Amino acid sequence: MLLFLLILIAATVAQIFLPWWCIVPVAFLLALLVGRTGGKAFLAGFFGVGLGWLVLAIWLNGQNNSVLAHRVAELLPLSGSIALLLLVTIIVGGLVGGLAALSGCWLRQALWPIQPPVAPVVEMEPK
Repeated sequence: MLLFLLILIAATVAQIFLPWWCIVPVAFLLALLVGRTGGKAFLAGFFGVGLGWLVLAIWLNGQNNSVLAHRVAELLPLSGSIALLLLVTIIVGGLVGGLAALSGCWLRQALWPIQPPVAPVVEMEPK
């Protein structure tokens, strides 16, 4: 949950000022620092970036009264559907963010593997 919120906030703020691909190093570095398992890191990256892109897409769509989104949806084979365009946006952004976070988590596991706790040794007394 912490990784999801960090990716959501950092990636959304970063892409306001930087190019769209800034989500890759953001998700990668945050998962490298905070990620514990690959599956959870992927899901945090997927939903963090996907939700961030959805919010920004809706905000930008409202700024121009859906004109640009409708035209892009007509260019793509989406029959002019803005809802399908938003769905494609979520999936593409989510996959990019999820794979970046997964890579960061796997690098963390490769460099600093989590050591299982050592069980105490119990010696048996001879009879």
